[in-house]
Amino acid sequence: MRELSALTDEIGAPSTAVTSRHQARPDRRSVRTRQALRDALARQIEETGDLSQVTVTRVTGTAGVTRRTFYSHFRDISDLVNSIEEDTLADITVLVHALAQTDLDQLQEAIRNFEPCPGAVDILTYFLQRKSYLPALLGDGGDPGFVEKIKRVVLNTVKDRASEGLHVPLPPQIFEYYLTFAISAEVGVLLRWLSSGMRESPHDMACVMTILMFVRPGDLYGKKIDFSILGTHDASPSIKEME
Repeated sequence: MRELSALTDEIGAPSTAVTSRHQARPDRRSVRTRQALRDALARQIEETGDLSQVTVTRVTGTAGVTRRTFYSHFRDISDLVNSIEEDTLADITVLVHALAQTDLDQLQEAIRNFEPCPGAVDILTYFLQRKSYLPALLGDGGDPGFVEKIKRVVLNTVKDRASEGLHVPLPPQIFEYYLTFAISAEVGVLLRWLSSGMRESPHDMACVMTILMFVRPGDLYGKKIDFSILGTHDASPSIKEME
């Protein structure tokens, strides 16, 4: 994530600033304040077009809270951004882990009936419920590192489960490249949905994303690829060396 330590227009912060956001369970007023600050951050990203231009003064003015209130929750803009990202990544890990428990028979049945993979709707609903701030932070003016963190969390969560039941014996390195490709594509579709205003329902979008995961580009143009060659003696030397 780009350096944010110099983004505020404040020299220093009050000594009462909270240094740990997990010290106590927040009350309802605190929850509302933090939500207002998240939403204000998003609006400022949209207005300025650049997270690096967002300041504490801009955020508090938009949120309608005092600077003292801001510093009772966060040290600076960087801390606010990190709070959002850490909470989101923790939640996504749980949701993706649940989705990864789907077995191949369940998945095949879902695809046959053009239904979403079990757990996919929950993930998209999560983003829809946070449309007031996540699209801005994940968009062009937000934190580019946030998208990469999401991809990494998904990869680490699903890779062991995804390697089960492979029909083609791919070398581990090749399989990880495949997962990187597939996850990047799915996250790209998610970002497109977020940036286009989430016009489709989570259910409909989950159906599309489930199908896209198993469509090879060549299939759309009538060109099949025999991936089994990667597991035979006909594979290129460089690939065989990786086994």
